[in-house]
Amino acid sequence: MKISEIDKNLALDIVTKDENTVFMDVSKEPFQVTGVLLPTEQEPYYRRMPQELADRVSKGVSELNHHTAGGRVRFRTDSPYISLHSVQSAVCLMNHMAVCGIGGFDLYAKADGEDEDLQEYYVGTFRPPFQLETGYDAIVRLPDRRMRTFTLNMPLYGGVNELYLGFDRESVIEEPPAQRYKPVAYYGSSITQGGCASRPGNSYQGILSRALDCGQVNLGFSGNGMGEPEVAEYIAAMDLSAFVMDLDNNCHSPEQLREVHDPFFQIIRKAQPTLPVIFVSRPPLMGSDQNPARIEVILETYNKALAAGDKHVYFINGSEFFDAFAGDCATVDGCHPNDYGFVLMALGILPVLEKALKEAE
Repeated sequence: MKISEIDKNLALDIVTKDENTVFMDVSKEPFQVTGVLLPTEQEPYYRRMPQELADRVSKGVSELNHHTAGGRVRFRTDSPYISLHSVQSAVCLMNHMAVCGIGGFDLYAKADGEDEDLQEYYVGTFRPPFQLETGYDAIVRLPDRRMRTFTLNMPLYGGVNELYLGFDRESVIEEPPAQRYKPVAYYGSSITQGGCASRPGNSYQGILSRALDCGQVNLGFSGNGMGEPEVAEYIAAMDLSAFVMDLDNNCHSPEQLREVHDPFFQIIRKAQPTLPVIFVSRPPLMGSDQNPARIEVILETYNKALAAGDKHVYFINGSEFFDAFAGDCATVDGCHPNDYGFVLMALGILPVLEKALKEAE
């Protein structure tokens, strides 16, 4: 017997398309899509950088570019429910990551009239079927009809070709208010991409974006964060409030890391002399030492910048992310964080990133 027949609370809440629901393409106004590029006739899918550029970087980045990690849709509505219809591809199912995180969407909101200092809070997940392949339909219901600002987080390990949201026909749909800060960009590995959060909003960038009221550009490429100069040049051309350089995990040795770490930073610093840059070393890996030589490489880049008079660089030792209480509970496999691990990462990065953003103001 299926678990959904035993426990009705675990059954999928499938949307029913009826005459009272109006579906809208989120790539059109009044929706605001950030963190990914909108589909075009030449590239008819959401992607994290132009496909031609991703193809030049590496085969891995070319494939992972289709994954919409960091993609967010913001809007305002008073609809008592929101339906979702997605057309998806490049879904990367794994045995240690929830399907909701791989190919699902989750929704956060803040109602008009609530405390201005209150950040958006979780209201529901558009849960995909277990064998997600080409998209699905789902619905999230709200407790009442009130005007709210919403943020929809896109899948971490799957592609999105088309995305439509459905609203009650009598509802109002408006563009969202501006956020406090411009987007923060993140570059790195599978951990940066969001592996293995249970849903998209639980990546450490999702947590930080809500805490600081800013967008995100997630350029984490699973197994392929190798520090290619083409990626640095792409980041260097962005209009950002800060850059978190999580370039550590995918370089196989301290020597390989040294070859790319400072050159990657220098490309960005040459283009944007005052952009806050936060250097992060990787979290502790179960069953292995943290390899102080890798941290030393990152500190070389950081100290070199300080010696040159750079006042806009910061360093975070990732080996301190997981406290003693976390023990072996912060990852799914000794490497990739679970939701608890991502919360600990966010807590470790938050005070430094917040300081950097305020100093930049």
